[in-house]
Amino acid sequence: MGRRLRILDVGLGQGTQALRLARAGHEVTGLESDPAMLDAVREALSREPAGIRERMRLIEGDGRDTGAHFLPGAFDIVLCHGVLMYVPEPDPMLAALARVLAPGGLLSLLVRNADALALRPGLSGDWDTALAAFDSPTYTNRIGLAARADRRETLTTTLTAIGTPLHTWYGVRVFTDLAADDSSVPDDWDRLLTAEDRAGRTDPYRAVAALLHLCGVRG
Repeated sequence: MGRRLRILDVGLGQGTQALRLARAGHEVTGLESDPAMLDAVREALSREPAGIRERMRLIEGDGRDTGAHFLPGAFDIVLCHGVLMYVPEPDPMLAALARVLAPGGLLSLLVRNADALALRPGLSGDWDTALAAFDSPTYTNRIGLAARADRRETLTTTLTAIGTPLHTWYGVRVFTDLAADDSSVPDDWDRLLTAEDRAGRTDPYRAVAALLHLCGVRG
């Protein structure tokens, strides 16, 4: 974009995205509720050059409480990736995130796709879990935590209601969902990524991706 953006990363985890954006020259705020995660990011940040450390700040807190930490319109971009699946009721959190976006700002969400929840266990031959997924958006994730999936149609309605209507969306892990369990790097990695990228932008494939990447723009 050619300018320094003010970015909020909610639930920044290990800080992979936040550090990459700070290295690119943007001002990044990381909001994380897990003290252990914050300590890990602080350790990683301490090894960065001074200029990057100055562009990044870390705050312990919950995405539902952004109003207690930030003024309305404080950010150009808000990232909320891999967080909503652990929030029982997403609407209040999304509304809180929308309030801290500046006009024209981008709200970026990465969520578990409830419309494809049966696909992973089905392809793995876990028929009990696959059948249960047709009737409930809740599931147990790969690390054993209870989680919840979202439907694109429902989130589209919510994004419109909070003033950040859906601008575009992508499927994530269409072909590579089961491959995520394999730590080895395939010989045809570049072709795999090319196919995955195309599927994530193309109907009907993106609709059955394990994850959805939704981008709303503040009106």
